[in-house]
Amino acid sequence: MKNIIYSDALNFSMKSILEKNEKSVILGQGVSDHKGIFGSTTGLTDQFGSNRVIDVPLSEEAITGIGLGLSLNGYYPIMTHIRADFSFLAMNQIINLFAKYKYMYGGQFSVPGLIRLVVGRSWGQGAQHSQSPQSLFSHIPGLTVIMPSNSLDVIQQYKYASENYDSLVISIEHRLLYDLEFVCNEDVYDLDSLQSPWGTKIKRVGTDITIIATSIMVLEALRASEFLSENYEIECEVLDLGSPSHPDRQVILESLGKTRKLIVADTSWSAYGVAAEIARIVVESNPNILNSPMRSVTTVATPCPTGKSLEDIFYPSLRDLTSAVLQVIDKKFDNVKLSSDLSFRDYYIKFKGPF
Repeated sequence: MKNIIYSDALNFSMKSILEKNEKSVILGQGVSDHKGIFGSTTGLTDQFGSNRVIDVPLSEEAITGIGLGLSLNGYYPIMTHIRADFSFLAMNQIINLFAKYKYMYGGQFSVPGLIRLVVGRSWGQGAQHSQSPQSLFSHIPGLTVIMPSNSLDVIQQYKYASENYDSLVISIEHRLLYDLEFVCNEDVYDLDSLQSPWGTKIKRVGTDITIIATSIMVLEALRASEFLSENYEIECEVLDLGSPSHPDRQVILESLGKTRKLIVADTSWSAYGVAAEIARIVVESNPNILNSPMRSVTTVATPCPTGKSLEDIFYPSLRDLTSAVLQVIDKKFDNVKLSSDLSFRDYYIKFKGPF
């Protein structure tokens, strides 16, 4: 076993792709900056040159169009956006071209590529820099969306995407994960061990309730589960959804068949989102599998406020998740007390900025 910091896993993956594929290139704002997208591209320009690690101007649609052209000509483009919201300026290229090219031409063309989007809270960055668009992109056939929640997923999923997949992958990375260290298996590069390249994984076995989570909410679900186990003898089963566009129905339904109760914890809004899609899967597959209403723990249904105190309310907290579990289990929760070291704001390493 060894520990790997999330940003180091990203940097290693970017370096590995550039080393193994001479036709791979990275395009993005700040990729050659000394901070290198929070450390994920640091040093790559010096090693591979500015013709392969390309710092670009504010021109998201043009960049994505260039990436599409590179992909059609045998290259592997990696397009990075230091905020996920910037990808909205490239929607025509992503949704109308990348997602549909293979289909429109009867499979004669393939369009492999990777778009990296950074999401998550920081120091009050406001409504236009705080959105988490996994549901929006997952809605589009032809796009694969992943949300790696740990270093092992980063290394394995990026390796699979760059070496074995011939369509566009959109990876959503939470900025609060970047400085966290994760325990990984020694053979982190063994893709044969993956049951599914994107996968819905059981992160904690339990019998009382299933929590299906994305990205950093997987960590919150695991922390809530330990608290509930110690204080209420409630055993939560935690599933890491992995890919919002490719949820594993069998894993989800097998877990629910055991627990009969469901919480969905996501980094974005509830309406028409990941929680709504999980509910659709459950209702269409087995409408009687739950013996109590599901609950969703997501961001408040409003644009993200800029003020720090309001931002703290906008994002779901560990207390919100713990209370939701107790409500579904039908336990009294009025006096739930969490120790100070479990505060969402204080637990994670503070965001360093400036972006």
